Amino acid sequence: MAGHGIIGWLIIGLIVGAIAKLITGERDAQGCLVTIAIGIAGSLFAGWAGSHLFHWYRDGSNPGWIASILGAVALIAIFRLVADRR
Repeated sequence: MAGHGIIGWLIIGLIVGAIAKLITGERDAQGCLVTIAIGIAGSLFAGWAGSHLFHWYRDGSNPGWIASILGAVALIAIFRLVADRR
């Protein structure tokens, strides 16, 4: 997500986070800031995993929309697993 600027990060994070929440059926009223954070974290996670674990991307490459959404879905699933253990 390099080169998009802060507004780009926020918009992309909102879109990715909202789609991920729709896919997972997340109905918590957490607000826009949490949705943006989920989207940004999912995109960063997808970029890291694609680069370091699967070698899909070169260092500094950005993940695509689908990878970002899948990254956010994975983070929501991991959060649910951890939260259910409590």
